[in-house]
Amino acid sequence: MFDLIKRIGTFFLDTIETVVVALAIFVVIYLFLVQPHQVKGSSMLPNFIDGEYILTDKISNRFKNYELGDVIVFKAPKDHEIDFIKRIIGLPGDVVKISAGKVYVNNTLLREKYLPVDFTTNPGMFLRNDSDIIVPPNEYVVLGDNRNHSSDSREWGFVKKEEIIGKAWFRYWPVSQVGFVPKIDYK
Repeated sequence: MFDLIKRIGTFFLDTIETVVVALAIFVVIYLFLVQPHQVKGSSMLPNFIDGEYILTDKISNRFKNYELGDVIVFKAPKDHEIDFIKRIIGLPGDVVKISAGKVYVNNTLLREKYLPVDFTTNPGMFLRNDSDIIVPPNEYVVLGDNRNHSSDSREWGFVKKEEIIGKAWFRYWPVSQVGFVPKIDYK
């Protein structure tokens, strides 16, 4: 009888130890490496759909800077309890302008191949038509892909680097869309 109790006790201790180690590994991964996020709303259509799930890479920005075209997740400027997902359009030091429905970065038309050909970008209260803005150090200009239905830098300005959670890295739901988030080439 004592042997049975000892085996049951050992089993429970082993199980608890396994669960604690698994939880510790999960917490380290969640806090420092990748974090799941759900796309909410239509601001990133047609490239990200409401209800999709992505993994956000939280570590790579410590070794290299964000790049033009990266899709990032960050704390919403007006409510830090909400996370936004948008595309980086302007890097620190860039000059960004909207003119005639098109986006220009450093006086060069941004060729946004991920948008429909005839798509126009309307200006906003912050990023006004034909007005150059210079992106400050450690800040970014971000726009949603669905510009007509996106709260973004055109209205509320820059995103500070410290507000960025990470870069959208991998889409894992729905199954039909599973894969890495593609790298954008503006050339």
